[in-house]
Amino acid sequence: MMTPFKFGAGGRIGSGKQWMSWVHIDDAIGLILHAVAEPRMHGAINVTAPAAVRNRDFARQLGRALRRPAFMPLPAFALRLLFGEMADEMLLDGQRVSPKLAEASGYKFRFPDLKSALAAIVR
Repeated sequence: MMTPFKFGAGGRIGSGKQWMSWVHIDDAIGLILHAVAEPRMHGAINVTAPAAVRNRDFARQLGRALRRPAFMPLPAFALRLLFGEMADEMLLDGQRVSPKLAEASGYKFRFPDLKSALAAIVR
């Protein structure tokens, strides 16, 4: 998603109302290492930050972090023309996933919110 935003052509995908779960790379690696070392961790583990956001909010925050506008939406019909049904499954329908098992086992996120994660990435 960074390339269009860097050129000032970023924006929401479709309606922008879909939930987006995200995670900073440092926390993704940290969660994997935590899962290997922590005996209480077993079964499926959601490798995601605790604060999912709507796609429109993600686009706004990414634009702010890059100091670029985020007003060019990517229309749903265009995605459906390109990707067919996969557009809905992968980009237009969201999921609000939470890392309940990771948090319950004591994992502490370095980047629990999107603003701090993006600030670390685009320094």
